[in-house]
Amino acid sequence: MSWSDAPVPGRRSALRVAAVVAVAAAATSALTLTGCGFQRRRAPPLQFSSIHLQGFAPRSPLAAELRRQLAPVVQVLDDPARAQVLLLALRDERERSVVASTAAAQVRELQLRLKFDFQAQTPGGRELLPRAELLLQRDLSYRETAALAKEQEEAELFREMQADVVRQVLRRLASITL
Repeated sequence: MSWSDAPVPGRRSALRVAAVVAVAAAATSALTLTGCGFQRRRAPPLQFSSIHLQGFAPRSPLAAELRRQLAPVVQVLDDPARAQVLLLALRDERERSVVASTAAAQVRELQLRLKFDFQAQTPGGRELLPRAELLLQRDLSYRETAALAKEQEEAELFREMQADVVRQVLRRLASITL
């Protein structure tokens, strides 16, 4: 049998080899991540067992995200008198402003801002965290021809900024000692 008469591996065997290689690579990467101490991001441990969120708008997305992140760690109570810590939202604003436009007054760049001012205290009024202001901003290029896509991108940027604010608030709440 000459070299030209040797059987050529079929497409199925090539796909099997590719599948085996992909599975081996996934297993190796999973073992590598567990070996390096990788852990999912989670809320820091808090030194108190209950909290009340106060001063947020009725359907504030920031308050909803804070509740979701705090729920596995502490009790989020509706009654401020029973809570150990009161988180007071003093300002929760989202802003959108035009930064650049063309000579024909077409918008080319937007700036998105998320402002959150808060403080923490006991139900008796003792200050646990002084007033803090968090201000995040992102720039967003804009084209009228892609208005729908840019609207979705804007919503995603606000969600990312909100998640960042929640992480910062949780870190500051972790510094409270009663």
